[in-house]
Amino acid sequence: MAPADASAFFRDRFDWARVGTGEAFATGYYEPEIRGSRVRQPGYETPVYGVPSDLVRCTRPDGGEGRGRLDETGTCVLYFTRAEIEDGALANRGLEIAWAADPIELFFLQIQGSGRLLMPDGSVMRIGYASQNGREYVAIGRLLRERNLLPPGRATMRDIVAWLRAYPEEGKALMRENLSYIFFKELTGPGPLGAMNVAVTPRGTVAADPKFVPLGAPVFLSLDRREASGIWVAQDTGGAIKGANRFDTFWGAGAAAEATAGGMSAKGQAIILLPKGTVARAQTIP
Repeated sequence: MAPADASAFFRDRFDWARVGTGEAFATGYYEPEIRGSRVRQPGYETPVYGVPSDLVRCTRPDGGEGRGRLDETGTCVLYFTRAEIEDGALANRGLEIAWAADPIELFFLQIQGSGRLLMPDGSVMRIGYASQNGREYVAIGRLLRERNLLPPGRATMRDIVAWLRAYPEEGKALMRENLSYIFFKELTGPGPLGAMNVAVTPRGTVAADPKFVPLGAPVFLSLDRREASGIWVAQDTGGAIKGANRFDTFWGAGAAAEATAGGMSAKGQAIILLPKGTVARAQTIP
């Protein structure tokens, strides 16, 4: 489709609608490459876990619903936290699909939701999101800013990683404040899968909150970062992507993608594109 045809397509076939004020905030994500091994060996000691069989959706005694596990009495309880898992709650159960060389690298791959493991022999294993422990996602960059551990304007991913490496014990404790833990599966095919079970597209896919943005809907972002402005398609979701105008833009793999995604923090306006007539019909619903 030629550019002029594309403009006409979006203009003539869609209603353009804002959710609330339309005031958007967008970050970025990418497909990282970290060092890994299919088998445990010296230098590769951090497990990459597949989905545990006892991770289920259930209703707790307090009425809360979501991911959890059944204890020895059959009662639904919250699933293990990041700290409990790192301390061995899932060890010796055969859940390891690979082993990572660096726990900090794996932590950030979990945040991204998918990535590539570079094996000692030079081969690559692609892994993607399979499930999550149901615990709260906590952004450690926000914690570092709130505690004045990073100066204003210095909370990019590279800044955060540098702090974690400079203060290893404090860094380990900080990462554990993010209770969320991601479980993976091995991927084959053209790329990491989004929430629609199709491969996400660099500079085309955006993660959004499906409570406000229908999956598959085009989204027009007009932001104070030119490279993130334009038409995106809501094909993914994320634990930190909550709210009507919260978006996470996907940039692909490689050093350039890492640099763009890691430093992405953009504000502006968001408009959702919906099939013609959708907005008018919604407005007539009592």
